[in-house]
Amino acid sequence: MGITSFFWYNEWKFSLPTPVPDKYVAVGCGQQINLPPELKLEKGKPLFLHFFNPTCPCSRFNIPHFRSLVRQYEDKIQFVVVVMSKDSSYSAGDIQNKFGLNIPILFDKSLAASCGVYSTPQAVLITPEHTLYYRGNYNKSRYCTDKKSNYAQNAIDSLLASKLNPVFEAPALTAYGCQLAPVCIKPLK
Repeated sequence: MGITSFFWYNEWKFSLPTPVPDKYVAVGCGQQINLPPELKLEKGKPLFLHFFNPTCPCSRFNIPHFRSLVRQYEDKIQFVVVVMSKDSSYSAGDIQNKFGLNIPILFDKSLAASCGVYSTPQAVLITPEHTLYYRGNYNKSRYCTDKKSNYAQNAIDSLLASKLNPVFEAPALTAYGCQLAPVCIKPLK
C-alpha cells in the first residue's frame, strides 16, 4: 500500500506545472544569451543545452529521449548537459556514463538564470548567433513517449529548417519537473 501511494503521489506531483519562483525573470525567445567562455562552441552550429538533475525523477525518465536526440542530430547540433544538482559528488564522467554519451558536461548553474530555466529537465536551443530559440519541455509525457508532442525535437527541426518564429502550444513552454534551488534564479532589478 505504501509503495503504491508513493507512486501515485509522485505521478500527481509531477503532472502539475512547476511553480514559478517569486523572483523569476523571464528570458524571451530572440534574446541574446551570454555563454560562459569555458564552453567551446562549434562554429556555425546551434547549441542545445540539456538542463539535468541526477536526483530528479523526471530528468532520469528523460535520459533515453535525450540520448536519441543526440544520436539523431549530433552532426547538426552541438549538445551540452548542464548539471543542476545540489549534490556536488557527481563528476562529468559520472554524467557521461549515465547518458552513455561523450558530450560536454557543465556545472555552471548561472546558465539556468541566463536562459530562464527554473526546473529540470528542460531543453534550451540557442542559435549560432547566441540567441534563445526555444526553452521548454521535451515532451508532453513525463516519460517522453508521446511522439505527437516531441517539443524539443520540433524546435530542432524548425531551427534547422530556418523557421524564424515557431509557435508552440502552452504545454511545450510550461515547466514541468523538479524545481531548481532559488540560487539559480536571477534577482529582480
